Amino acid sequence: MNKKLFKNILTSQIPIAWIAGVRLESWQENELSIRVKLGFLNQNPFKSMFWAVQGMAAEFSSGLMAQDKITKSGKNISMLVLGMQSKFVKKAVGKIVFTCTDGLAIEDAITKAIETNEGVTLNVTSRGVDEAGDLVSEFQFMWTFKVRN
Repeated sequence: MNKKLFKNILTSQIPIAWIAGVRLESWQENELSIRVKLGFLNQNPFKSMFWAVQGMAAEFSSGLMAQDKITKSGKNISMLVLGMQSKFVKKAVGKIVFTCTDGLAIEDAITKAIETNEGVTLNVTSRGVDEAGDLVSEFQFMWTFKVRN
């Protein structure tokens, strides 16, 4: 995945994310970062980033990594968010980077789903930090993975 491919996916499949300013920051094997910068189109009445935009960026950081690992497995596996929890620590202004470092756990869950042919759930975390490195918000997503018959 590179920034150009990410842009093509967003603009063709999830244009609201592109309009909101969601962008790929960096992608490593087991760590993925998504950035979003506060702007007119993603702010709330309090001049900070709307919580749903933060959630969208946070979900991408885990979901793209999971999708990549599913593709690499060569299996037909469904993935779905079953639940989400969030906490907001600081007003989100400026550039916020959401990072998920749970790549190994995601890979293990996918492997288990393949081996057992049963659904596997996994909680993953994405932490959003501002330009000063301060935690702004943290999201936990409960993903489920299941091999399609």
